[in-house]
Amino acid sequence: MEYVRLGRKIMQNTLKPSIIFGLGVLLLAAALGGYALWSTRSLSTSSGVALVGGPFTMVNHKGVTVTDKDFRGKPMLLFFGFTFCPDICPTELQVMTAAISELGEAGKDIQPILVTVDPERDTPDVLAAYVSNFGDNVIGLTGSAQQVETMAGAYRVFYARQDNPKDPANYLMDHSSIIYLMGPDGSFLKHFSYTTDAKALAEGLKKALGR
Repeated sequence: MEYVRLGRKIMQNTLKPSIIFGLGVLLLAAALGGYALWSTRSLSTSSGVALVGGPFTMVNHKGVTVTDKDFRGKPMLLFFGFTFCPDICPTELQVMTAAISELGEAGKDIQPILVTVDPERDTPDVLAAYVSNFGDNVIGLTGSAQQVETMAGAYRVFYARQDNPKDPANYLMDHSSIIYLMGPDGSFLKHFSYTTDAKALAEGLKKALGR
């Protein structure tokens, strides 16, 4: 709420509309990212089990409907983003694939997944072309707006569209930037922040998976 009050105070006083819009985008991104990181740490049951993850039904980059049960038996490494993302999303996918590669045999069964928060533009075909840039093993997931909202909610992911008044088709998506590691049974094991590099991620995966 402090972000909201600060934004309103600034708008009422001195800043021009264009500056106000830019600050609003930055404040919103900070609020969403901070809350998402807090929620993955603090939302847990009394038994200490994190309330992250759950059943989902989506469409993969090959146009096939899949559910969480299709990924049982192997760890999932998930990142929520979008293909039109200018920097954070491709960077995180590179980090994910590099970390898995660094693990060698110990990482071959880990499934890297990009879940889009922009289903309007990220069709299966668009996702297929995009994930191919990061190797043969990355899976892209999309779906209806409701399906994406449901899965993002289960993972405590926050996202919001940021329209571009000058070019409506080229809008951006604010979203939390967290990598999630889910166990072979679909349970939450660990999350990694945006600042985690490939080496640190590989070490984190090894420890979390007991390898």
